[in-house]
Amino acid sequence: MKEKLTHIFNRLWPINRSITGPGFRESLDILSEIIPMERIYFKSGSHVFDWTIPDEWIVHDAYFIDPNGKKHAEFKKNNLHLLGYSIPIKGKMDFAELRTYIFTLPEFPEAIPYRTSYYHKNWGFCITHKEYENLPDGIYDVFIDTEFKKGFLEIGEIVLKGESEQEILFSSYLCHPSMANNELSGPLVLTFLYDYVKNLKNRRYTYRFVLAPETIGAISYLSIRGMHLKEKLVAGYIMTCLGDNRKFTYKLSRQGNSIADRAAKIILRDNCEHHIIPFDPGNIGSDERQYCSPGFNLPVGSLMRSMYGTFSEYHTSLDNVNFISFDALVRSVNIYSLIVNAMETNEYWENTVMYCEPQLGRRGLYPTISSINKNHYLKDLNAAMLWLLNYADGDHDLLDIADISKHRYDVLIEASKKLSEAELIKKKYASE
Repeated sequence: MKEKLTHIFNRLWPINRSITGPGFRESLDILSEIIPMERIYFKSGSHVFDWTIPDEWIVHDAYFIDPNGKKHAEFKKNNLHLLGYSIPIKGKMDFAELRTYIFTLPEFPEAIPYRTSYYHKNWGFCITHKEYENLPDGIYDVFIDTEFKKGFLEIGEIVLKGESEQEILFSSYLCHPSMANNELSGPLVLTFLYDYVKNLKNRRYTYRFVLAPETIGAISYLSIRGMHLKEKLVAGYIMTCLGDNRKFTYKLSRQGNSIADRAAKIILRDNCEHHIIPFDPGNIGSDERQYCSPGFNLPVGSLMRSMYGTFSEYHTSLDNVNFISFDALVRSVNIYSLIVNAMETNEYWENTVMYCEPQLGRRGLYPTISSINKNHYLKDLNAAMLWLLNYADGDHDLLDIADISKHRYDVLIEASKKLSEAELIKKKYASE
């Protein structure tokens, strides 16, 4: 997996992506070699809720030349140099005017910032603050060769059918240029998670995978799928910032206790260091703000590593291949796979012996000679069986019992198999 992840990353990295246009389309084409998504199209100028689909933006070149003849902010050297959705400009201007269109990060003088102006006509350049401080006064030549044309906003979607019509959603965005963690990590993890889910035998749930431009893409998608998701969706995740080596962060859904929230919390508890944070629409966020908007209130959380906006490399040229780890990306795929497995195996069980504990020893499920068991796994398994027998009352599912008992989820799964084989518990119905 690591080799394939690296190969796809290297192909995606140089592409100039935005919320519409050829870069997004090309990137979706590359990922579709692994995850064969169908395309959904929204025409430029069409309305989606309170928003309007913008025209496609195409960049040919951009730079400015100082009075000494030196080029700066060359788009062809780094596509972060151009303010996203810049209008075309060609002419001369004094540095006093040009400087109002230059964006830097004084606190990180070696970094090129990422800036956009999607919905208001503007133009500008992004350079390091170190370079900015050395720009001379005088007259500059400014050149931005861009065009806008009527076209489409595109979304990729694929659905893997399961035994149930209840759905689990995985959504990510594919609209930022030249950023590794904030941009490419989410789509890459989603793509390789699809490969895992596709090969699951007897899938209980139906799985929906979506790649869209951030914000406007999610809004567009919900304009045609929102009511369906409101009826069918039981869990969903926004996948972003999954490539660094820091702790995992899980942002709860607006509901706060959906199966998405409970499965993520248990798997993270059992497998890695992590933070749990509440749903927060007020500070910086991603597409969970759309899925969890009050009209939909879908059970969609977001599992990340370092959350967007919390690391200094965020939205800068420092969010590059040196900031991420391909081993960390593989680990992120694995954690998401464990969450899928938790939701697939989660059950409500009923005890067939409701009055007092059944005798486990004569069924080979408990030591027949009392001793101090130094095998921690067997000790945990025996204790897990007793917890499960006590809480297998039809009102608590396995995730509940894992939370209450503090036992690892995989140990409770093994306990449920042994107790079920001994006909001491029986399934009630699948968790909802």
